[in-house]
Amino acid sequence: KASLALDLKTGQLFGGLVQNKYENPSQVGTALQVFYNLGNLRETIRSVVDGYKTSVQENVVNALDIKVLTQPVNTRGAPGRAVMPTPGNTAVFRAALWTNLEKLMDQICAACGQVQHLQKVLTKKRDPVTHVFFIDEIIKDGQPDILYTFWSSVTQTLSEELQKATAASSFLKQALEGEYPKLLRLYNDLWKRLQQYSASIQGALVNSGAGLDLELPASQHDTEDLFTQTKPGYDPEKDLKDSLQPYEAAYLSKSLSRLFDPINLVFPQGGRNPPSNDELDSIIKTIASELNVASVDSGLTTAVAKNAAKTVQLFCVKSEQLLCTQGDASQVIGPLTEGQRRNIAVVNSLFRLQQAVAKIIAGPGTFPPAAEQSLTAALESVQTLMSSAVQPLLNSVSDSVEAILITMHQEDFSGPLPAGGRPDIPCSLYMRELQGFIARVMNDYFRPLQCLDFLYSSTENIAQRAIALFIRHACLLRPLGEGGKMRLAADFAQMELAVAPLCRRVSDLGKAYRLLRSFRPLLFQTSEHIASSQALGDLIPYSTILHFMFTRAPAELKSPHQRAEWSISRYSQWLDDHPSEKDRLTLIRGALEAYVQSVRARQGKEFAPVYPIMLQLLQKATSASQDLK
Repeated sequence: KASLALDLKTGQLFGGLVQNKYENPSQVGTALQVFYNLGNLRETIRSVVDGYKTSVQENVVNALDIKVLTQPVNTRGAPGRAVMPTPGNTAVFRAALWTNLEKLMDQICAACGQVQHLQKVLTKKRDPVTHVFFIDEIIKDGQPDILYTFWSSVTQTLSEELQKATAASSFLKQALEGEYPKLLRLYNDLWKRLQQYSASIQGALVNSGAGLDLELPASQHDTEDLFTQTKPGYDPEKDLKDSLQPYEAAYLSKSLSRLFDPINLVFPQGGRNPPSNDELDSIIKTIASELNVASVDSGLTTAVAKNAAKTVQLFCVKSEQLLCTQGDASQVIGPLTEGQRRNIAVVNSLFRLQQAVAKIIAGPGTFPPAAEQSLTAALESVQTLMSSAVQPLLNSVSDSVEAILITMHQEDFSGPLPAGGRPDIPCSLYMRELQGFIARVMNDYFRPLQCLDFLYSSTENIAQRAIALFIRHACLLRPLGEGGKMRLAADFAQMELAVAPLCRRVSDLGKAYRLLRSFRPLLFQTSEHIASSQALGDLIPYSTILHFMFTRAPAELKSPHQRAEWSISRYSQWLDDHPSEKDRLTLIRGALEAYVQSVRARQGKEFAPVYPIMLQLLQKATSASQDLK
């Protein structure tokens, strides 16, 4: 019997499993039946699997043997001479190493495929007498299945032997760390091939059928990938790649150094200028190169993308240190100062980096979502720094625009229409000053910026604010004569020209532009027509129209700021601090109530014609405000 078992073992089990691989599952099934009948199925299977374990271990040791890797290789056409692939001859040494590792992956794949095949047959084969599945015989008493046992041994062997070999040879360690993506690609290819074997094995079993219970209903094993049939919570792919963790960590550390080095080089200690275009190109190429090399694996791409994000953040930190934050950075009186020129150069370099990294993300190939998220978050920090770099200048421009607009109250708008028809009405002095200031600011301070979209997104806010302030102060002009209305109407038209340099098109200003266009016709309409305008409430706030109505009232009906004895500038600031219509309407109501008390105090018999219209508007506005709640 022992002789028969040995013959069957070598002749059928190994013949069907090793020589013919997946083509003779029936031979394997027959051999397994014999071992089951002899009562030593489990021992035989363990012996076979142990043989594969030993074979894999020998293959791993040989592949990493530094003596084998440094053996002389005869050169073609030069008898008697040899090229020594010693560690000193890096190219030859590494070529030999990667050839060995590729061969090792083939050997591991073949051995694992044979164990997969054996397990699949064990899963399908059962004893015709006892009806016991052979796989149940193997895993009874809580024993793990053979594929799990074998794979755990393979991954442990890889981890231990790699550690031993790299500890013994710094050259081998440097090769595996420096070319880690290449090693990872070999692992990924191995895993992919092992996944494909399951389908191949299943096809071979279906085609043979002899001696196997293929007609049985599909079990859970058939609906799963054979290679993942292990104990719950076990991840065979992770187990495989865990052996690479030390080399991945070293590679990522060196990758981060390669990314940081060009930045530290172009931002020397005490430097005052941002990197040149060539220096910036070098940084961008380094980022692109690192991400490209890492593209062999989504996990590695994500890790390198985090390094690239840190690189972008370091660039931001270094750039921020160059920014001028002194008073001359926000001056808008004279030509560009040195600090302003440097700030513009910093913003331009940040913009170029932002555009280049965004192009890498959007380039060919697919970035893992986590990698894209890391880089996108870093680009947002670039945008934030660009905004903070120009914000002091933008604030100064906005303040100057407001200071110019408020001077309209120093001009006289109380005059009547000029005699002799309707001559051409020139725009006001403050409007000419505003147009000249905005044109000069855009030309002197903002044109050097290369990021037009970013520029207009910033200056459009100034334009919208300028229009809002213009309408606010136009509504507060008192007294306002017919001639003043004509000049103010001309100013409305000129206001579009004034803010035009701040945007691509004035119509891009949205609601502010529509407000400017809608308000101008109201200058010449009666109070009754104004009160019934469709633009009220939706486009033109009720508080704005009520302010304008005060210009048509007698002096006794004081504007809210006059009643409070505030200056125009203080009232304008109060309106900025109280954007709520409710707060503004409350102040206006107080002015109207004060007027009523004044009329009653002097025992007046009637109110100004505009008063009931204003009261009606106020009630309508209050009702609309409550409806919004």
